[in-house]
Amino acid sequence: MIEAIFWLSAAFVFYAYAGYPLLLAAFSFFRNRPVQKGSFAPKVSFIIAAYNEEKRIEDKLINTLNQVYPKERMEILVASDCSSDKTDGIVLSYRPKGVQLVRAPERRGKENAQRYAVEKASGEILIFSDVATILDPNGVAAIVRNFSDAEVGCVSSVDRFIDPDGKLTGEGAYVKYEMLLRRLESRINSVVGLSGSFFAARSAVCRDWAVDLQSDFNTLLNSIRMGLRGVADPESVGYYKNLADEGKEFERKVRTVVRGISVFMKSLFLLNPFRYGLFSWQLFSHKLCRWLVPFAMILGFISNGLLVSRSAFYFYALWLQVAFYAVAFGGMAAGLSSKKYYLKIPSFLVLVNLSILKAWYRYMRGERFMAWEPSKR
Repeated sequence: MIEAIFWLSAAFVFYAYAGYPLLLAAFSFFRNRPVQKGSFAPKVSFIIAAYNEEKRIEDKLINTLNQVYPKERMEILVASDCSSDKTDGIVLSYRPKGVQLVRAPERRGKENAQRYAVEKASGEILIFSDVATILDPNGVAAIVRNFSDAEVGCVSSVDRFIDPDGKLTGEGAYVKYEMLLRRLESRINSVVGLSGSFFAARSAVCRDWAVDLQSDFNTLLNSIRMGLRGVADPESVGYYKNLADEGKEFERKVRTVVRGISVFMKSLFLLNPFRYGLFSWQLFSHKLCRWLVPFAMILGFISNGLLVSRSAFYFYALWLQVAFYAVAFGGMAAGLSSKKYYLKIPSFLVLVNLSILKAWYRYMRGERFMAWEPSKR
């Protein structure tokens, strides 16, 4: 029984991180659903979510106004979550250039603020972006072209990190891994998640906007419910800086997972393969399996410890795990930015799974993180 737990735990972790992408890659040789892009320039509503962003909102507005897209077909709305600083005043100063302020009457979170903007939006395509995310001049045009394909309900951008000087920097193994998954998922069927910092959707997909659910993930699931799919567009790139405070980065991951679990738990019917086919497997593998990995890691370590006297294999397997965690925790103590690249992976992997464990704990306590603070980058 203990041996079965050890091997099942090891197999589960392998499947969640390596088996799933390998299967996606294998399927991609036999199944390909390319996006049928064409000349398409409908009216779009560009929605910027903001809360107390007086230091960055002007740069974001300038970046958005400089988009190469027909001005008469693009409206810009800033969804202010009842900001208490100078954010709203700065936005109002751009009203002569067509920027509209949509202020929530009370602070109730990002999705609630976005809801007011969605209700006011008149575009056929709604584009959502965070203040900290900068786009290429053709970012809007690139993401909109995907909707010339009638099967596309929403589109995710590609995430790119930049350093404080504005230069491109290493995205990190984890982000590269996520972008690879999205490319493979797009190729065979649909992505399972969107980049919350820059994504787009048909207005019909956003009609029943939920103020208590993570907007990017829920928008993707709404597309699936409507018989549409989500895709990742390599030509639509969102540039943003990494968080300088690693402690805040950890808490951001916790909040993200808690919010993701909340959406998932209200959409369990999407796991029915007889109705949702391939997407049910994707949702199970990409989301649920990933969120269960820390429990498998704990079971694998404990069961390995109980098996250590049975054979040399289990003895060395245990010490390999001990060495892995020693490197990971030692690296975290020293700070992620101070380590060699090959040492960042164990530290980041353990950090991510610790954040997932904490997220489950906080979710079970009933926390849902409705309010939000802009990440300082």
